[in-house]
Amino acid sequence: MKSTKFAFYLNKYFIVYLPNTRGSTPATIDSYRYAFILFLCFTEEKGIPADEIEVSDLTYPLVLEFLAWLQEKRGNSIATRNQRQAAINSFIGYLMYEFPDYLVEYQLILRIPVKKAPQKEISYLKTDGVRLLMEQIDTHTRTGQRDFVMLTLLYTTGIRVSELIHIKVKDISLSAPATLLVHGKGQKSRYVPLIKEAAKILQNYVGKFGLDNEKSLNEWLFKNHLKEKFSRQGVNYVVKKYVGRARTKDKILVPNDFSPHKMRHSIAMGLLDSGVDLIYIRDLLGHVSVKTTEVYMRADAARKRKAIEAASQEIVPAENPEWENNTTLKEWLKNFNRQY
Repeated sequence: MKSTKFAFYLNKYFIVYLPNTRGSTPATIDSYRYAFILFLCFTEEKGIPADEIEVSDLTYPLVLEFLAWLQEKRGNSIATRNQRQAAINSFIGYLMYEFPDYLVEYQLILRIPVKKAPQKEISYLKTDGVRLLMEQIDTHTRTGQRDFVMLTLLYTTGIRVSELIHIKVKDISLSAPATLLVHGKGQKSRYVPLIKEAAKILQNYVGKFGLDNEKSLNEWLFKNHLKEKFSRQGVNYVVKKYVGRARTKDKILVPNDFSPHKMRHSIAMGLLDSGVDLIYIRDLLGHVSVKTTEVYMRADAARKRKAIEAASQEIVPAENPEWENNTTLKEWLKNFNRQY
């Protein structure tokens, strides 16, 4: 197999640039790696073997065609398509410094707009739904005790599944005020406060599972039946199991598509209901920008509007508030009462 400049720099990009220069996480590297596997599948369909692609083949029309292929032929969602585009853009940003002769072409690729997907309605559990879900766990068994603590942490802290499975015993601080050191996206860490009830449940768990000693500090807090660190799929399986049980009791309180990530939505909406400031919710969830957290504010506004309409539909016609069609409250204010 002959070596091309494309193959050489793609290898250097994954082996050196992403882990060392960019400091990308293994999850990001793996996501980008799969994007280029798909890209090579695409070029082979076009008659360009993977081991013959040159840097000069990476053009604006080819990338556009690849992104269209992802959606039309592979049936990828807009979000997935945008993730693959991010991988291509990252590689292009790396090549710009290696091949300045192609700068104009690379700038065209980087200007390909990211597709906007329609905002989905946030799915979450209300307090009654969470209570019903937790009641399905048999806490008389070791597995049940572990699952109960896992779901308790997911709900009371709003951490991501990827953050949950990476918690080690040493990340817990149970002396008042109790906190949890969470390792989030982009290798960013943050301290998350634990409510008293959650801290007590966690302390009992650590004691019962023999993790309350110095030798256990580097052990994973949650292990599967093989005594290994949980995977995302493992947590999904656990949650799905109890969702199935809860739905035999009440299919309205617990939706069939409920997932661990929607437990995160549940705490966010619960905090918003309680009047907690959006900035605090942002910090708790580990969002980089409050703009990400604003999705809960818009969902809350939509929910309240529906409740008002339901109570007054006989005298007030249904109407979509103008701000719901704008990205942010600030944009709505900019356009409000504008003279045409």
